[in-house]
Amino acid sequence: MENTERQAIMSSVPQPPRTYNQNHALRKYSPGKRRVSLYWTWSYPWEANRDTTELDNRFSTMTEVRRVAWPGYEGTEWDEMHFLQGIAGTLELFHRSTLAFQRVAGEVTGHPVAVFQRIDQAGYKLPIDERILADTDTLMVFGLDHLLSEQEAAAGEIEAIREWLEREGTCLLLGPHHDVGFTRDLKQRQLEYTHHGDALVPRQQRFGQYTRSLMKALGVPVMNQFGLRPALIKGTKQIAPLTINRDLDKLGLLNGVTTFNFHPHLPHYALTADDTESVHVLTRQPIDLDRPHPFTQVGNTEFNSFIWMPPDTQRAGHILLADSTIFTTLFGGVESLETFWKNLATIPLTSGMPAKKTQAAA
Repeated sequence: MENTERQAIMSSVPQPPRTYNQNHALRKYSPGKRRVSLYWTWSYPWEANRDTTELDNRFSTMTEVRRVAWPGYEGTEWDEMHFLQGIAGTLELFHRSTLAFQRVAGEVTGHPVAVFQRIDQAGYKLPIDERILADTDTLMVFGLDHLLSEQEAAAGEIEAIREWLEREGTCLLLGPHHDVGFTRDLKQRQLEYTHHGDALVPRQQRFGQYTRSLMKALGVPVMNQFGLRPALIKGTKQIAPLTINRDLDKLGLLNGVTTFNFHPHLPHYALTADDTESVHVLTRQPIDLDRPHPFTQVGNTEFNSFIWMPPDTQRAGHILLADSTIFTTLFGGVESLETFWKNLATIPLTSGMPAKKTQAAA
């Protein structure tokens, strides 16, 4: 379904009443029912207050979105009376874009999906600690903080996550976003820009310092690189099927899955160590080879798009890596993607590894 069609449907269907600026209500443990939480790593005020005369390392304003996506956001629901017009409006589009995932996950788990931000619109800072982890079985950390904002996981957060991962059945999904134009070579920046073809992404847009700091602290040998455009099926607008290592997919996360959704600049999750025992690349995404890019010019035709680190002797929980846009509807969605969401939300709470701690009673 096209984005404009989805917007029209959403605007015509009465939505449940929305609450804001309230304390999180703890979700009680239910046997076999996973509790999912999203954590946006950004400082909302820092991102929203960026100088719009800066060309790089900021989100677009809604004015820029409207210009590029015209006439997709020309309805009255997007005007200055009803919607934020600056960078804050674009941040709210990201929040809106996960509503479909939240609905699907909530339906299959019986628990509402909790959504947290590192620093929210009202200026409240919420590090990842027991307040988030106590009633969470799957924590999805969406790394859309620009490197310039210097978001780092504090020692207390790292220790809290390590302890949480000792709990049977936990799952930490890390989603550092793209790193476009990291080089000082302006010609390469332009080449990367023409490769992804998204007028809303500047020549340099580097994301994911918070998730990078977590990966380093937790011993996750992965680095998010570039912003690569997936290949399409020739003659269509459909994303090319994933290359799936089904023999490695012991959790069945990719059962019934053939594709994720199209996004023009997805990160390559490069492995930084030669470890095929503890790190499993489950999917690779074919790249649009008609658009030159430094990554393909050295012979690469696919990028790593989904990684699983199974439990080990030090950790009872799973660690996954997948880009945050796989869980949004800003860039379309297909039935295969919803199947993936359901598979993720229904990972068994028994990991098969000896639990160091009992299930938290929240």
